[in-house]
Amino acid sequence: MRRKLFAMGALFILSAAAVSGETMDDPSSESLNSAPELREYSPYITQNFPLIPLWGDTHVHTSLSTDAGLAGNRLTPDVAYRFARGEEVISSYGHRIRLSRPLDWLAIADHSDGMGMVGDILDGDPDVLAFEQAAGWRSGMMAGGQAAVEAKLDLVSSFSNGEVDPGLVALYAPGSKTFKNIWEYVLAEAEAYYDPGVFTTMIGFEWTSLIEGNNMHRVVLFRDGSDRTKQIVPMTMTPPTGSPDPRDLWKYMARYEEKTGGEVLAIPHNGNLSNGIMFPLEARYNGEPVSGDYLTERARWEPLYEVTQIKGDGETHSFLSPDDEFADFETWDMANLSGTEAKESSMLAGEYARSALLRGLAIRQGQGTNPYQFGLIGSTDTHTSLATAGEDNFFGKNSVDEPHPKRMDYSMKEVDGGELRSWQSSASGLAAVWATENTREAVFDAMLRKEVYGTTGPRMTLRIFGGWDFVSKDLKSRTPEQAGYEKGVPMGGTLRARTESAPKAPSFMVYALRDPMGANLDRIQIVKGWIDEDGTTFEKVYNVAWSGDRAADDNGDIPAVGNTVDVANATWVNSIGASELGKVWTDPEFDPSQLAFYYARVLEVPTPRWTTYDAAHFGIDIPEGAPTAIQERAYSSPIWYQPAK
Repeated sequence: MRRKLFAMGALFILSAAAVSGETMDDPSSESLNSAPELREYSPYITQNFPLIPLWGDTHVHTSLSTDAGLAGNRLTPDVAYRFARGEEVISSYGHRIRLSRPLDWLAIADHSDGMGMVGDILDGDPDVLAFEQAAGWRSGMMAGGQAAVEAKLDLVSSFSNGEVDPGLVALYAPGSKTFKNIWEYVLAEAEAYYDPGVFTTMIGFEWTSLIEGNNMHRVVLFRDGSDRTKQIVPMTMTPPTGSPDPRDLWKYMARYEEKTGGEVLAIPHNGNLSNGIMFPLEARYNGEPVSGDYLTERARWEPLYEVTQIKGDGETHSFLSPDDEFADFETWDMANLSGTEAKESSMLAGEYARSALLRGLAIRQGQGTNPYQFGLIGSTDTHTSLATAGEDNFFGKNSVDEPHPKRMDYSMKEVDGGELRSWQSSASGLAAVWATENTREAVFDAMLRKEVYGTTGPRMTLRIFGGWDFVSKDLKSRTPEQAGYEKGVPMGGTLRARTESAPKAPSFMVYALRDPMGANLDRIQIVKGWIDEDGTTFEKVYNVAWSGDRAADDNGDIPAVGNTVDVANATWVNSIGASELGKVWTDPEFDPSQLAFYYARVLEVPTPRWTTYDAAHFGIDIPEGAPTAIQERAYSSPIWYQPAK
């Protein structure tokens, strides 16, 4: 045996010598490895950039959130983590449920106000039931049916309007032993399920600011583990210990970093229930001007925006983008969060991502700082503990909306004759981060540099790079990101004007791969926004890559991809569309003197919506007006262009 091994080793040495031209009796000959004229063969040895997107959800509520508990959620954080990492669990209403594929990371973001209170009410905690309000809510919840619904609505309304008994508020407020114990329980569960390299638990909470019923919520995420986060407790919005003002939240975040040496960021919800106050242009909700410290603080603490979630899509609105044929998508535009004020068209520009990005350019041009230079992600905002973003596996926003034959039939909000129906809930969405490894630090760092994107549920791969020297050849590789990072900046980056000789316009290398378990791709679009010297903002959507042999007309429009959805059976086939699309695209209307941004939007071919899956499963009719198909999509974080001064 030893002779055979020796012979094989000798054969290898002789083979290597033959390749290098080296003879065994010429020890002065240079070896292959030392030959100066040769370069390394492996193209991967210099890779130090993210290779695959890591999929997660920044916005999951468990039974610790007051509104989730009131709506029937009985699943604690450990169940949320087990479900996200791929285990089968039992839902609050007894369904067996599992994800098609595990997530890579999860952030549980329970509401800080009243965190844990509903569980104590249901458990009959005598310290809690000593308050008449709490005893009344428990009575309604235990009675079930309409009484339980009214108890929930009364509790939410009481919190929104500051009408909760001050003694009860104090019991679950920062500074109380109860609140500290609940937070330490949250941290312990996050640490128990943190498995670096396999599954990451991001520590966070939701700061639930409501301004007269207008949604100003933020998810607060930490880079750190419990060694730092146990030194603080979450901030609440209810006075006197809390505040609904975002500037006070940013002060809290600054104090955290100063005290612990850690890092923290905040992610605003999609603003379509804020009635125009999420992205102010000139004055905030309280009349303060949008200037000075507000600009720098918002830019510092809020690098991301939740563009899509269960409460509708927040990219743009058809009123704001009338020339965008895909703008009217999963739209919620009836009222504010509490349903106390109807929506007016004048409010919309302060609510949607694209208009906020344009407002950011205007503020940057006028005041030198862009407060809305944010990356885009999706997340669920589920209140079931279950991060279900798939149309065929949708368990609703609240536990009472788990799959059953009647869940599409009721009214969620009514304002001035308008009505938001339950079938309008979206199954969206997910967050993809281009992180170098699956750890808290790497996921957070990807968020901070905005190298992230959001989808409405599918897991398509999306990358976009901006630069001055991209050519079509750069895409003719299975690793085009090599050229992307060498020649340009990734999503979330800023492309600065070149002082040396350069092409007239920047080029953008964008490519997408379909979800391996999902639908083919219809097209890739690049959305551009810019501002002229007079301060007027503009937007335009360009079709840059598409499937099939469709031809663009003189306006750049292309025919619809088609629709294979079989509504009766809730199926579709991938006989249309493409498995991957890519393009090196150069802006044909570029002006080097104008601030601008560019982001990619990728559309799938039509597939069945969750309403169609429900109808087929339960053998029921789809409500009038409810969509039967959906074109799922992904949104990249923008790349900004900054002119020379």
